[in-house]
Amino acid sequence: MKRLVNASCCTVLVGGLALLLDQTPVVASGFSLPELSVAGIGTTNALVANPVELGAFPYNPAAMAFHAASSLAIGGSLINPEFILDNAAGSHNSQGADWVGAPTFQGAFTLSDKWRIGLGINAPFGLETKWSLGTFPALSGTTLVRVPGIGPVPIPNGNPPTGSKLEIFDFVPTASYRINDTVSAALGLDVYWVKSAVLNSALADVNGTGTGVGLNLSVLYKRDAWSVGASFHSAATVGIAGSYAPLNTTLVALGALRPAQGANLDLDLPWRLQLGIRYAINPALAVEFDWTRTGWSQFDQLQVQAQGTDAVVFTDTNAWNDANAYRFALTYAIRPTTELRFGYSYDQTGQGDDHFSARVPDSDRHLFGVGVAQKLGNGYTVEAGYMYVRFNERNYRGTHAYTGLGSDLNGSDALAGTYKASANLVGLELTKTF
Repeated sequence: MKRLVNASCCTVLVGGLALLLDQTPVVASGFSLPELSVAGIGTTNALVANPVELGAFPYNPAAMAFHAASSLAIGGSLINPEFILDNAAGSHNSQGADWVGAPTFQGAFTLSDKWRIGLGINAPFGLETKWSLGTFPALSGTTLVRVPGIGPVPIPNGNPPTGSKLEIFDFVPTASYRINDTVSAALGLDVYWVKSAVLNSALADVNGTGTGVGLNLSVLYKRDAWSVGASFHSAATVGIAGSYAPLNTTLVALGALRPAQGANLDLDLPWRLQLGIRYAINPALAVEFDWTRTGWSQFDQLQVQAQGTDAVVFTDTNAWNDANAYRFALTYAIRPTTELRFGYSYDQTGQGDDHFSARVPDSDRHLFGVGVAQKLGNGYTVEAGYMYVRFNERNYRGTHAYTGLGSDLNGSDALAGTYKASANLVGLELTKTF
């Protein structure tokens, strides 16, 4: 499960001394939401080698070629995330939305014996957190700085993150081709739309929208009881255009904060590779194991520029690592019209200590899923799924001391504390074959 970007445009220049007010690094660690269908919720996303389920199409469009009928799947999921921080100032609960919705839509249409086309809509990235002022004690209050000709001026001790919100939708047109009886392949686009990027802090609000395009490629091999699948989504850059609004008028008047203006930034989304193998033990029971690699190292740097001039406001380095996920699923048809699904995954975080951020704090996590599919007749099937996500507790102490404005906040001891997180996901979907 997982999140976002922080971009405040400010530079302090007081009494001839240049101080960096805030270069709060981008926060996108753990903002991946790999649940692309309700079947994926029940199987904890272990579907890339599944030639049977309609819910496998968003994970591997090549699976469409193994289905003779056209189909539509429409539904959605609700996500209930919780982030808790225990530090020197007490216990704090992120005040983000109680429930976040994500759509699931997949259409697959037969053109000929060998060709299928598809269109999917999902939300592969996004999350929301809100921290109240005073959450981080080292960043509370002000320091008096004497400015020649003016006198003492209160300068905030820090610029902690307050509100973070990222909503990204992916429109996925694909075409699949049945090479022979055992192999199919698919090629498509990922058209990303950032509906909302909100990156607020104690000193400034930043928000914007944008679009970007990536490619996806998938293959599926099926022979007797075995099937093997692979899916790759390329990295993509989303150009975000929006606005920067300072919240401290005194610092703006002193030239310490930039005035309100338009701002551009490029948000680099990671590449995703998923490999899987499935074995049908008998006609009713099957197991699958998948490995997923997410290229978080792609999200290495963020550069914010002023609109019109393209002047670089600041460059942020994130230095994340590529991360693995290990997924296991079991499907069991208890009768011809009813299927049960079970899943477990272990997802590793790509967010290291050096650039740890409280905007969307992340850690390794365990995913537990259960689901059911019930055929209703006339080509209709209703599917439901539930997933519980438990994050490993992260007892963070910081990699360097925070010395006030001009010091790097991310990765510092100002964010020290014990971070806990969990999430509940509930999904419902209706499918129709025709």
